[in-house]
Amino acid sequence: VQLVESGGGLVQPGGSLRLSCAASGLTFSTFAMSWHRQAPGKERELVAYISSDGGSTLYAGSAKGRFAISRDNAKNSVYLQMNSLKPEDTAVYYCRADRGLRYWGQGTQVTVSS
Repeated sequence: VQLVESGGGLVQPGGSLRLSCAASGLTFSTFAMSWHRQAPGKERELVAYISSDGGSTLYAGSAKGRFAISRDNAKNSVYLQMNSLKPEDTAVYYCRADRGLRYWGQGTQVTVSS
């Protein structure tokens, strides 16, 4: 199983980024997917979750109204659209696949700074 995140980078406050996570080696459409982040010195935290069929989503309070999770089961990919970014969104962002077992990607750095 391999999860590969992309789309991170440096963005100014108020800007937007779209993260992607490409999955391989698993039956993607049967896995719930989620995005998590870990800032320096802090624990990893859930940002957003999407069910296997995309019909259900869940957001952390800090992400509600600014971030949107989506998936394309035909492309074995999950996305995180992040708008109105703030410096406190700076972290390494990870995608995770869940179906009893859990699989993590290697992470992509997001830095929000002027």
